[in-house]
Amino acid sequence: MLFKGSDTYSINSCQTIEMFYNLRTDLDKLLYASHITKIINDVTTENQNSFYILKLFLNTLYAISETDKNLDFLISVFKMRLMKIIGFAPNVSECVSCKSKENLTGFSFKDNGFKCEKCQKQDAGVFGLTEATKNSIIYSTKADSKKIFSFDLSEKSLKEFEIVSRLYLNEKLEKEYNLEKY
Repeated sequence: MLFKGSDTYSINSCQTIEMFYNLRTDLDKLLYASHITKIINDVTTENQNSFYILKLFLNTLYAISETDKNLDFLISVFKMRLMKIIGFAPNVSECVSCKSKENLTGFSFKDNGFKCEKCQKQDAGVFGLTEATKNSIIYSTKADSKKIFSFDLSEKSLKEFEIVSRLYLNEKLEKEYNLEKY
């Protein structure tokens, strides 16, 4: 129960809906949950309508706590979806340079999206992608919010996806978000 004061809200009472108990019993899961919490704190402000960010945050916490999915995978999906929600969605439907929809095999951080084979030769900063990585970026930004974690990747594609999501988030938020593993 919230009460609005002159400048802030005061909490009078609350009721727990989900405790995410497994976050407290697994240090890896707690580390990843803390990492996304830090990012959320940086992209939200008080009195901002953050419904979609909260929905993503809770879905991600649930996936971290209650599933056995790869934690790096969950964080990567979270980062790509968050970028879309806060207005930094990469262009995933066509080449950002020539607008071609064919042979999209690279990701440009500078131009915010996919590049075709021809255009990526002119951009030294393009990161080459496998088809699976490309599809995971598309799925993470376009799928229904309840289904964004419902796919799997091979080790190679997961590593690529992890790199793209981390670098893209760092570039757009102009801050280094590195997960410090113990």
